[in-house]
Amino acid sequence: MKLLFASAECAPFFKTGGLGDVIGALPKELAKKDVEVAVVLPLHKKMPAAYRENLEHVTSFSIDVGWRSQFCGIERLKMDHVTYYFIDNLYYFDRDDLYGFYDDGERFAFFQMALIEMMEAVDYIPDILHVHDFHTAMVPFLLKEKYHWIEAYQNIRTVLTIHNIEFQGRYHPEVLSDLFGVGDRKYHDGTIRFKDDINFLKSGIVYADRVNTVSHSYAREIQTAEFGNGLEGILRQEQGKLSGIVNGIDYEINNPETDLALKSTYSSADLSGKKECKQELQERMGLPVKKDVPVIAVVSRLTHQKGFHLVLEELENLLQYDVQFVLLGTGDPALEHPFQLISEWYPNKCAVNITFDVTLAQKIYAGADIFLMPSKFEPCGLSQLISMRYGTLPVVHEIGGLKDTVEPYNPIEKTGTGFGFSLFTPYYMMEALKKAIHVYQEEKDVWDSLIQSAMVQDFSWETSSEQYYLLYKEIL
Repeated sequence: MKLLFASAECAPFFKTGGLGDVIGALPKELAKKDVEVAVVLPLHKKMPAAYRENLEHVTSFSIDVGWRSQFCGIERLKMDHVTYYFIDNLYYFDRDDLYGFYDDGERFAFFQMALIEMMEAVDYIPDILHVHDFHTAMVPFLLKEKYHWIEAYQNIRTVLTIHNIEFQGRYHPEVLSDLFGVGDRKYHDGTIRFKDDINFLKSGIVYADRVNTVSHSYAREIQTAEFGNGLEGILRQEQGKLSGIVNGIDYEINNPETDLALKSTYSSADLSGKKECKQELQERMGLPVKKDVPVIAVVSRLTHQKGFHLVLEELENLLQYDVQFVLLGTGDPALEHPFQLISEWYPNKCAVNITFDVTLAQKIYAGADIFLMPSKFEPCGLSQLISMRYGTLPVVHEIGGLKDTVEPYNPIEKTGTGFGFSLFTPYYMMEALKKAIHVYQEEKDVWDSLIQSAMVQDFSWETSSEQYYLLYKEIL
């Protein structure tokens, strides 16, 4: 089996979020099987020098972006049994950020045509071309409507993964001729039209052989008006090829037995090191060291989508209990400032750090007792997987990937891997937190058994990659 992943970002080269983590981890895991794997990416300016210095120039040619003839260089890097191809063009990719520019439509039109023409130029014709999010979602359309005459491409099968349906790539219909150099027949017959625009993501949903999302529940949710962002109708129409596979996390990096960021390592069999991590966290965040007070933690972007307006509504109420609250993250200033203000009002109970700090995040995952993740919607979510790996029990809104990965506490059977609330309101979030606080304070044996259950869950990429492998085999 020969695979080609196409994405706008990939760790460790450059990433802005979960998409970069997935493209950094999944191809490496698949390469351990009987699979040949390559990844194609834009050569963004942000690429660290350590990797850029090892790039090997393969070839260069021109791409016609409508009436424009643009240089396309192909650079290659082999690492972890994966071949990475980088599309080099300074005009489009020599920028300080990955996205958010007025000409993103043109930039990713170029990238998609470049990666298709690259396959023949470097003689890498995959069995499966796996595209991700709207930045590459026009590729299945282009293969069938623009490049169908190339015999080598006619047996390529395509998979589109939707990581977040909010971002769809909507542009004026003129992009078909002005950027892609194709006719507008498929716009006028409605195939790729969405509210008088071209919609990259809709095009991918219609033209890809299979469409998948990053959790089973999210695959169901995006077929509803509440979560489909206007594409629910087309997803219901195409539901026969729609599936969900939960993301994994890197079990080598996220390992409490070997994590160098921790003061003391520990395992599900011996949790003594977690107590030392908690003490260090309290000291570092300027909170009183109290081993019997539950530390409730947040590591997140501070946005309404992540549910932090609910947290602000209840935070002062929460701090009336015998708890400590720790927050690490950045985001909407309208959320950042109130959190900072409350931390000044309750300095012995609330510590807020408005920054991005990978090492501190690991210390929080290990040192906290409860991890709060009240997202309004969550395609998959990785933080709850990391927190469980470190024995910090998540309190989550039962939605999307959170619903698929966290087993809510059952007070009758005394089982679970966290706590959940189904209605997205401050009241029900607070009820879930109160339940977690009660079990922590009053039922220590039950709490320890929940920690052990959470820590032995298997959310490794090894498991997720096997499901992708079976999906590819099914298509072929």
